[in-house]
Amino acid sequence: ILVKRRMDARVECAVQQRQVLFLCVFLGMSWAAEEPLEYFVEEEAERGTFLANLAHDLGLGMEELSAREPRVISDQKIGFLLLDPLTGDLSLNEKLDREELCGPKEPCVLPFQLLMGKPFEVFRAKLWVRDINDHSPVFLDREIPLKISESTTPGAAFLLQSAQDSDVGTNNVRNYTISPNAYFHINVHNGAEGIIYPELALDRPLDREEVPELSLILTALDGGSPPRSGTTLVRILVLDTNDNAPEFVQPLYKVQLCEDSPVGSLAVTVSAKDLDTGSNGEIVYAFFYATERILKTFQINPTSGSVYLKAELDYEVIQTYTLTIQAKDGGGLSGKCTVVVQVTDINDNPPELLMSSLTSPIKENSLETVVAVFRIRDRDSGNNAKTVCSIQDDLPFLLKPSVENYYTLVTDSPLDREERAEYIITITVTDMGTPRLKTEHNITVLVSDVNDNAPAFTQTSYTLWVRENNSPALHIGSVSATDPDAGANAQNYTINLNSFFHIKISGSDEGIIYPELVLDRALDREKQQEFSLTLTALDGGLPPRSGATNIHIVILDVNDNAPQFSQAIYETQAPENSPVGSFIAKVSAGDADSGINADISYSFFDASEDILTTFHINPFSGEIILRLLLDYELQRLVVLVRDNGEPPLSASVTLHVLLVDGFSQPYLPPPEAEAAAAAPADPLTVYLVVALASVSSLFLFSVLVFVAVRLCRRAGAASAGRCAVPEGHFPGHLLDVSGTGTLSQSYQYEVCLTGGAGTNEFKFLKPILPTVQAQDPGRNSDENPTFRNSLGFNFQ
Repeated sequence: ILVKRRMDARVECAVQQRQVLFLCVFLGMSWAAEEPLEYFVEEEAERGTFLANLAHDLGLGMEELSAREPRVISDQKIGFLLLDPLTGDLSLNEKLDREELCGPKEPCVLPFQLLMGKPFEVFRAKLWVRDINDHSPVFLDREIPLKISESTTPGAAFLLQSAQDSDVGTNNVRNYTISPNAYFHINVHNGAEGIIYPELALDRPLDREEVPELSLILTALDGGSPPRSGTTLVRILVLDTNDNAPEFVQPLYKVQLCEDSPVGSLAVTVSAKDLDTGSNGEIVYAFFYATERILKTFQINPTSGSVYLKAELDYEVIQTYTLTIQAKDGGGLSGKCTVVVQVTDINDNPPELLMSSLTSPIKENSLETVVAVFRIRDRDSGNNAKTVCSIQDDLPFLLKPSVENYYTLVTDSPLDREERAEYIITITVTDMGTPRLKTEHNITVLVSDVNDNAPAFTQTSYTLWVRENNSPALHIGSVSATDPDAGANAQNYTINLNSFFHIKISGSDEGIIYPELVLDRALDREKQQEFSLTLTALDGGLPPRSGATNIHIVILDVNDNAPQFSQAIYETQAPENSPVGSFIAKVSAGDADSGINADISYSFFDASEDILTTFHINPFSGEIILRLLLDYELQRLVVLVRDNGEPPLSASVTLHVLLVDGFSQPYLPPPEAEAAAAAPADPLTVYLVVALASVSSLFLFSVLVFVAVRLCRRAGAASAGRCAVPEGHFPGHLLDVSGTGTLSQSYQYEVCLTGGAGTNEFKFLKPILPTVQAQDPGRNSDENPTFRNSLGFNFQ
């Protein structure tokens, strides 16, 4: 059953006080309430026993309490409390044994703290463990021997051994009784530290001859409900007269011992005197029913009364020992004194660091992040318990003190993972004692990465060279980019849309990845001489960051293109009287390659000695000139063009040189005519040619008839068969042949139509002044020059 100590009338006032205290904030943290929360529970209460609702006691809503992440922290090594963060219910986590937790200490108060996060706040609290009567009084000895002289007068009192009861308060020993007898009764006296002692009082004189020995039952009763009891046997031996009991020089001894006093050192020496002689005057010193703890810590010399340390002292465990020393003579009489041993503190406990929470890793660039919450404890007292806490000066962290010796470790400035990814922080705690003791506690704080760095290439642009016609999957080159970020924030690579290249990612032993540019298909320099790519390094962060560089790829030429002539065949006409050195023709070729692969030279291929002596070709320009006079025949020349590549490539072309004599047709038809004549005639073509020839013949016949009629009318006065040349010139009957054709000079001819001849034909007379122009369709045309006379005829 849970009992709360505070009255209901104080509940409302306490809530108002807490609400006011919640408003006090120092350095971002709330101070704990000045008055700690107090809760009460009886020992041996079952696990899960409800203690209180912290949300109600703190004036917080359940949702608000849960959001602030409450935790219960205690110096005890056991977690005796359980807090439900959703409801705020505080309950027992296990059964509590008050005697085990506090021993004889009363009251039994277990301090604990309630830690709040978001924001950080500490509330002090106490759990009062109430004692229940679960232990019976116990005597250390089953039998108490007592020797009493028969000369003892009534009213004499004899101090008896007190019973031990682990319970405290009213549940401790509260009374003693003795079994009914005619000689003694029990008196109860209060001793030091609230312990009561039984005292056996003599009611009437003893007579050893009548009753040499008495056996009485001593009963110890505690104050519980119902009360518990313990018994022991008091065996009384009646002695002969010994009328002087030992007496101590002083009834109280006070001693101070340092807790570092070595085992075996002298604590105090007590002294008692007995006026009796003989065995009745021999004194023996002993502890009078000392507790088990005293017997383990001290020992006494029974003859000298010197008290020595038997075990080490510990101020943090027990500060004061109260010893009762009995001096007993040989006759059984005894006297008692009290020795109070005060243990003084020395600085023998280094400070302790109790870590409450630690956050690692911490995101870089975070502002004033709480890294750790811890508490400092020193079990010493006074200046020995005062502490100073510090960390290294060269770290971007700061210690902030709070209440109840709590500290928070926060970041003093934003962290940069690329500059430092791990911090080993040494928290040094030094007390103010002499000598000073210190404790060092190392914590490792990792800095997690955020995507705050874009990938960067080692160069802003790259130039790569690759030969054309290489096979696919060829590795062209590698570039590298660095990204100080890590993990998913590191980079990947992409290039702009291109069907010739792709990116292959390779790694190194150091974990760095390199993008390799790989050829997807063969390149042709003649189609494209260079490429410009943009390579982008994109990391995997959110949001992603990127960096780019330009890659200029130059295609190197190989000699994979033979030279090509501008024409499949060349033809030219030259007068047979062309002088030596005359220009005959010029062949022209080109090479799609570049550099030395495109440097070409001309020569005659498989030429006979006659051709080589008759013609000369310029190896660089391709111009062909005469070395000897030409005969009236067809010259067939094969011209070879060769590049300077490795291996060299070449091509050849045929040049037909046709000799002409005046206006005479060349005696050989051109190769195109020969080829056309050799080709089989298509039926449809034949029909078209026949139809065209018929129409042309009809038209020509009509023209001839018309011309004949006109001529007959004009020749009426002329004699038949005679052609007289009139004086003067006949401008309308002259032909002018310019040198724009294959003739090297311009000629003018007089044309006369004879009437007496059997056939109409033209006679070419001596050259005269030009009156009729000849039209030449062009030097390179396959057509012959056309002449127009004054009668409207066209001659070729």
